[in-house]
Amino acid sequence: MSQPGASAPARTYVGYAGVLAFVVLSGLAVSAGLWKVLTIGWVAFIAMAGAAIPGKRAAASKHAGRLVWGYGLAAGAMVTSAAVFLLPQAFGFDPKVGGFGVAAGILLGFASHTIGHRLAHLDLPFDATTAHLTAHSLTAGIIIGVVYATLPELGLVLGLAIVSHKGPAGYAAARRLASNDKSTSIILLPAAGVGITAILSGLVSLPASAQLNAAVFGFAAGIFLHIAMDFLPRCEVGGEVGEVAQLTDDAHALLDRLRVHAVVSTSLGAFAVLLAWLAVA
Repeated sequence: MSQPGASAPARTYVGYAGVLAFVVLSGLAVSAGLWKVLTIGWVAFIAMAGAAIPGKRAAASKHAGRLVWGYGLAAGAMVTSAAVFLLPQAFGFDPKVGGFGVAAGILLGFASHTIGHRLAHLDLPFDATTAHLTAHSLTAGIIIGVVYATLPELGLVLGLAIVSHKGPAGYAAARRLASNDKSTSIILLPAAGVGITAILSGLVSLPASAQLNAAVFGFAAGIFLHIAMDFLPRCEVGGEVGEVAQLTDDAHALLDRLRVHAVVSTSLGAFAVLLAWLAVA
């Protein structure tokens, strides 16, 4: 992590406070036997915090390529995991209730993402990007904890694929902060967020109800499908990849090349989940 500026001590303390809370809760997870939730939480933390460590700033073309491959692999893995591991569970408990859960998850994900952009106009102690990442991490952690508490026999492939986007998200956020001469240590908060809420929600036992389980798994599938679709690398002018590409001399040619990379990366992300499933099936 880069050293914080003198004007941002609060942002630094918030990030380290999140890590401390995660470490304390990890001890509670060990005593409760929440090994899968604990593993997923720490993988998410390492992926996002590690990706946020600023090294030598890459050229714009290389940065755009990293975004496409990071987002593409994660999006492909998330779409496949939600479709294979969550949707069948939701429809198996109750098809109609599960379907309503999926719809609610997608629509609520869209609403929260859209309304979240208003944070950019508020005077927050940290930037809007970090606020979005933190909200996403806390929400994802809640859902992961509830899902694994409901069906603890679910494998790790689902959880690890779901948090696969934390790496590229942390990388993009850290690069944006560093380019504005801001400390990247605040990324520690969303990095720890998945584990914090996953452990807390994993300790809660829901009533044994087919309709409730259908709603939970359907909602989880809807939320994760929304996040996955949002991470699909869109190589267009105006998007995040396009903004980076515009910094190069051959922006349109670069975007044309990156479109092929986007298709390949999403396909490989989906194929990786298939291979992982075959390996443990």
